[in-house]
Amino acid sequence: MDMCREMTESPGKPEMPGGKPGEGYGDFMEELSAPMRLLASREALLLWYEENKRDLPWRRDRDAYRIWISEIMLQQTRAAAVIPYYFRFMEHFPSVLALASKDEEELLKCWEGLGYYSRARNLKKTAVILAERYGGKLPASYRELLALPGIGSYTAGAIASIAYDIPAPAVDGNVLRVLSRVTGSREDILKASTKKKMEELASVLLIKGEAGTVNQALIETGAVVCIPNGQPICAECPFFSVCAAREKGLIGQIPVKAPKKKRKIEEKTVLLLRYKDKIAIRKRSGDGLLASLYEFVSLSGKLTKEEAGEAIGTDAAAVEAGEAKHIFSHVEWHMCGYLIELSRLPGRLPEDVFFAEWEELKDRYPIPNAFSAYRKFLEERFG
Repeated sequence: MDMCREMTESPGKPEMPGGKPGEGYGDFMEELSAPMRLLASREALLLWYEENKRDLPWRRDRDAYRIWISEIMLQQTRAAAVIPYYFRFMEHFPSVLALASKDEEELLKCWEGLGYYSRARNLKKTAVILAERYGGKLPASYRELLALPGIGSYTAGAIASIAYDIPAPAVDGNVLRVLSRVTGSREDILKASTKKKMEELASVLLIKGEAGTVNQALIETGAVVCIPNGQPICAECPFFSVCAAREKGLIGQIPVKAPKKKRKIEEKTVLLLRYKDKIAIRKRSGDGLLASLYEFVSLSGKLTKEEAGEAIGTDAAAVEAGEAKHIFSHVEWHMCGYLIELSRLPGRLPEDVFFAEWEELKDRYPIPNAFSAYRKFLEERFG
C-alpha cells in the first residue's frame, strides 16, 4: 500500500512542540500528512484504550467464535443492548458445532429482538461450512474469513486481528468517523472507495503483536468519544492534538454522508385474534422482508375497527391495541392494531393462519421486533 510504504520510509514519529495539547503547533500541524497524524498519536491511542476500555464480555479472551458472534450482533446494535443477547446466545450455542447442528427456527427465536435476521441466517450458513471444512474452527486467514457468508471486510479484520493478531484493518462506521475527522477527509464515507482508502490508512497503525488492540482502540474511540449522532468529547480524545476537523472547526461537517433516499411508507393493520386462549399467527414467506419469521395477522392499509372485522369475516368487537412504527432500511411500517376476542372462527381467515398457545408464542415462534409493541400489549393483558 502506498501509505504504508510512505510511513516505512519516513524517519519515524514526528516530534511535537511542547506546551498544552493542541496549542503551539501552528504551521507544523498543517504539514502533517494523514498517516503522520495517526502515527503521531499511536502511543496515546493505546494508552487511552488501556485506561478507558469498557469491560465487554467478548473482550475477556481471544476466542475467535465469541469474537465473531459479538461482531455480528454489534452490527446495527449498541454494545449495551447486545450484552444480554450475547449471553443468551452463548448459552444456547456455545460453539460452532452447536450452532451448526441446531435448526434455523431455534436460532431465529434466540435472535428475536436483535433484528436484521439475515445476520442470524448467515451465522448458521457459516457455522455449517466451518463444521464441514475447518473442523468447527474459524480460519486464521483474513481472506478465508472474508469468503464466508455474512463476513465482510470489517468483521474479517476484527476476527483476524483480535483472535489471531493478523495486521488486518477493521474499519466500521465508528472508525470511519474517527479517521475522517482526524485527517479532515471530505470524502463520502458511504462510498466503498472511501472505506477502502480508510482501510489502507488504518493499516499504517497495525503491527504484529498489537493489531487487535489498535483496532479495538480505534473502534472504542468512535463508540465513546468521537460518538455517533452527538457532540464528540474532544477533550478526552487520544487524537486531540492532531485532529484536523477540530483544528479547523469542521466537527459538524465531517464525516460527509450523501443524503439517503426517503423510505417508502407502508400502512398496516395488525389483528391480535384470540380464540380459546390462543393467539393467531402465521409464517411469512421464505423470501423478502422478515423471511420465514412469524407475524400476527396483518392487513394492508389503515383500517377502522369495523373494516378490520369485516375483512376477516367476524362481527366480534374489536379493542384498539394502539399504533406503532417500525423502520427498516428502505421502508417504514406505520401500524394500527386491534385485539379481537373470538367466540368462533372468522369466515375469511387466511389459510396459513394458525392459533398458538401463549407460552408457545413466547418460547417457540420467532416474532420480529417490528411487532414488539403488540407483543407487549398481549403480555400486559395475558402474560
